[in-house]
Amino acid sequence: MERATVIETQELTKHYHGQIAVDHLSFNVKEGEIFGFLGPNGAGKTTTLLMLLGLTEPSSGSARVAGVDPTRNPVQVKRMIGYLQENMGFYRDLNARQMLRYIAELNGIERETAEQRIEMALEQVGLQQEAKKPTGEFSRGMRQRLGLAEILLKEPKVAFLDEPTLGLDPDATNRMMTLIQQLSQENKMTVLLSSHLLYQAQKICHRVGIMLNGRMVASGTINELAQDKLGVGPEQYTLEEIYMKYFQEA
Repeated sequence: MERATVIETQELTKHYHGQIAVDHLSFNVKEGEIFGFLGPNGAGKTTTLLMLLGLTEPSSGSARVAGVDPTRNPVQVKRMIGYLQENMGFYRDLNARQMLRYIAELNGIERETAEQRIEMALEQVGLQQEAKKPTGEFSRGMRQRLGLAEILLKEPKVAFLDEPTLGLDPDATNRMMTLIQQLSQENKMTVLLSSHLLYQAQKICHRVGIMLNGRMVASGTINELAQDKLGVGPEQYTLEEIYMKYFQEA
């Protein structure tokens, strides 16, 4: 059975002060898919995420998230999605459990259900021991893990993850990658993973899109990209080598 399209853009474009940040971007992500949104800093990845979230308006083109236009209905989109941004911010005087309770209340989650989800989320991201510590004392990696706990708490249809492993040690990175895979496989959650860490994308993404200078220069499975650019299967080349081939020719 054909999986539903959950994220879709058509000729999505964004100009900032005469400069093109995103240039006629068209792509789609299917239900339950982990789509790697790859490219260097300044490639247009974060700007695209902001348009999909309804946090900035496109100059032209269109986008849909679970069938909803984020420009016209940003609140509706925010209710359906989870967003882990590169620099997570929380109320510094609240501890992790209090912060998650506050988020649950904002999202209208019943108290008993919220408490169950909070304990499960803290355990899944490995923050049970630090749950009573003010978030102002959290390291960057701990804030990233708390951000993922927020997504687990909301149980959204779609998750936008912007550099989710930034600041994490190797063990926490592996835990994060495993959790993202579980969200896709067990919860049928659609994940848009924005990253420049290509070896991580190769490990968990079903498909990837390569962004350079505001344009998506390639999109597909790693096998398809390897065949297209190098004429061989992915077992002979890493995603980083495939990416560099596109980068050098852009």
